[in-house]
Amino acid sequence: MSPDRTGYSRPECQKRPRPAVTRQISEKPCRWRALEGWRTKSTCPRSESERITSPSWPESSSSCPRFVSFGSPKKRNIEPMSNDAKAHFEEHGYYIAKGVFNPEEVAELERDFDRIVGQLVGSGESLNARWGGKEMDRLGVANTVVLHTHNVQQYSAAWMRAFMHAKFLEAANTFLGPDVVLHHSKLFQKPAENGAPFPMHQDWEYFPTENDTMLAAIVHVSAATDEMGCFRVYPGTHKLGRITGTAVLSDEAMLAQYPLENSTPLEAEPGDVVFFHYFLIHGSKPNRSDKVRKTVLVQMHSGDDAIEEGNNHPNEKLVLSGFNSRATRTTVNG
Repeated sequence: MSPDRTGYSRPECQKRPRPAVTRQISEKPCRWRALEGWRTKSTCPRSESERITSPSWPESSSSCPRFVSFGSPKKRNIEPMSNDAKAHFEEHGYYIAKGVFNPEEVAELERDFDRIVGQLVGSGESLNARWGGKEMDRLGVANTVVLHTHNVQQYSAAWMRAFMHAKFLEAANTFLGPDVVLHHSKLFQKPAENGAPFPMHQDWEYFPTENDTMLAAIVHVSAATDEMGCFRVYPGTHKLGRITGTAVLSDEAMLAQYPLENSTPLEAEPGDVVFFHYFLIHGSKPNRSDKVRKTVLVQMHSGDDAIEEGNNHPNEKLVLSGFNSRATRTTVNG
């Protein structure tokens, strides 16, 4: 036996090899400013090759049937997706990543999704996150329901593993670069026949970041058709930048210009993930089908970015990939 770097001796048979993986990280844009032509490039010190050393990633154990080894190849060498995906995201403000989670993985995520909902219903807490306002009155959906909670990773280890999934991070790295920080997640369940809609809006006012790198990823636990109230967007509207008042539905002119009925539906299958920028104007119709729509939204930003001061929205600050270069002793204690 020989001492490892912690000072303890470990038998040779228990030592794991640590293969070195070299990844090229090209100069990435550090600012996402729609008013400056959507993205402008600034000097970034991380333009040279980085050497990343990581341990082998173990396969799931057959002795633990409840564990699914989410997207875990023996080498966690996560590379960005194609340039076409990045170009589509930058042009339209969204991208549908197909089949990120396989059927076995979706089954485990749905099991814990349902368990979370059951636990919440049993708690007696108010769960209906249906919006109010004139637009909801216009849509005539006063009695609809959408069940909601923040931060599914605080309920379920399976969901925490899902956010570290190799394919999930492959897509996130494509749109954000190598450094990805989890801000929060949200569970949404639209019940069959009376699932609530969401009027068209932008997300930025809820949790603005200094460099506007914030994006969301909608993990589809169930299918989402137009009849089920799938996610709907106005492609390209992320280029408008910040529109004040959309988070509280006070911008009636914007709602008139971008009615829910004329938006583009983005139907998806279980395991698909829709990524979109937080400037993109989006919403969803009611669920009028006989099926439940189940999704989890994951809000993330670049490790080179930070939430603007004075914001009180739940903020997990968990590094999913790379490094958080904006973290300080004060911010991590906050």
